[in-house]
Amino acid sequence: MRLSMILPVALLGLVAVGCGGSDTPDPNDPSQQQNQYAGQPGQPGQYNPNQYQQPGQYQPGAQPTTPPPAGTTPPPAGTAPAGGASMGSPATPIAPAAAQAATVVLQGMAASEAPGMQPDGSPFAAQFSEGQVLEQAINIQAGKCYAVIGSGVGIQQLDIQLILHAAPLPPQVLAQSSGQGATAVLGGKASGCWKNPLPVGGPGKVVVKATRGSGLAAAQVYIK
Repeated sequence: MRLSMILPVALLGLVAVGCGGSDTPDPNDPSQQQNQYAGQPGQPGQYNPNQYQQPGQYQPGAQPTTPPPAGTTPPPAGTAPAGGASMGSPATPIAPAAAQAATVVLQGMAASEAPGMQPDGSPFAAQFSEGQVLEQAINIQAGKCYAVIGSGVGIQQLDIQLILHAAPLPPQVLAQSSGQGATAVLGGKASGCWKNPLPVGGPGKVVVKATRGSGLAAAQVYIK
């Protein structure tokens, strides 16, 4: 009688154990592993593309941009810094007769600064604001010696350059005046006339600049 009562109780215990074991997940089941980490960002060893993204950061694949420093304005497209041997805006050409006060001084200076030399072309003159330039085209002849004399009225500092301008090469300064004041001499008696050392000539120009002050000025090229 006791054996008949124990056997049914033992069977009921086995059934209970079997039903309870079915609720325990199998650690080797791939589906159970996938569900275990679903919705749990930041697990060790896993990569989450949004885990380290901060507000304002660019998305993967986008190129970051760096704004210009505050207070700076980028130059307009297609522009470049001004350059060249004769930097400055152009002066207003005038007839040499209108600059007689300057041309008379040129004639007096020629006897002492360019002795034995002849005028190469006519005088040229302009009305200058400070910093403006006057350019006069000349043909630099082979083996010839040059001097340029300039005189200004109302101008405190006048400067002269002799420039070789053989395109497509950039302009090249061959000689320039070094004096102070309203008169300027290039290749005068102090330094001697400037001689073209090349066996061939080429296009050039004389540049007269009102470096300081405003007024009118005239210049003359001499050759021998």
